[in-house]
Amino acid sequence: MGREFELKYAANPAVLAALSAQYGPGREIRMETTYYDTADQALSARHMTLRMRRENEEQVCTLKTPLPDGSRGEWECCATDIQSGVAALLSVGAPPELARLTAQGVTSVCGARFTRLAVEVPTADGMAELALDSGCLCGGGREIPLWEVELELKSGSEEALLSLAETFASAHGLKPEPRSKFSRALALAQGE
Repeated sequence: MGREFELKYAANPAVLAALSAQYGPGREIRMETTYYDTADQALSARHMTLRMRRENEEQVCTLKTPLPDGSRGEWECCATDIQSGVAALLSVGAPPELARLTAQGVTSVCGARFTRLAVEVPTADGMAELALDSGCLCGGGREIPLWEVELELKSGSEEALLSLAETFASAHGLKPEPRSKFSRALALAQGE
């Protein structure tokens, strides 16, 4: 299991352009994400996120779960479809309850399409990934724009990432985005 610690900020095209000019050009990744849940929404009730994502030409299945410290547990594997992805996630150590929860199958509930510009930036004691996301969230036959800045810890301390994030937020007028892409797309699918 990987442990994910990241900070998200709402952005707009001008902020993304300014950050890209300052830190870019970065690695461009075209992403198409489909989020899945069970018919009775057992995964989202447990704050678990199951997705299939095409990252350029690679298909990746991911499960994210909450951890007691507020970070997220994350399991990833290559897969061609969600069924083989769930089996592969279990084989790499995803929580065994995933098998029980998904035994009756899963269905797509919402999604996202975006382009990510990813750049490694140093922190005071390690490295972070600066991700500039631009595209849309999809759900319930509707779409809304997605402009987001993420800072994800790759090495070093959380404190150093928080300090870097404060600098970014102050310099570019960024406001925290407390909801994940999944929760926003799901709200759209549910008509909220």
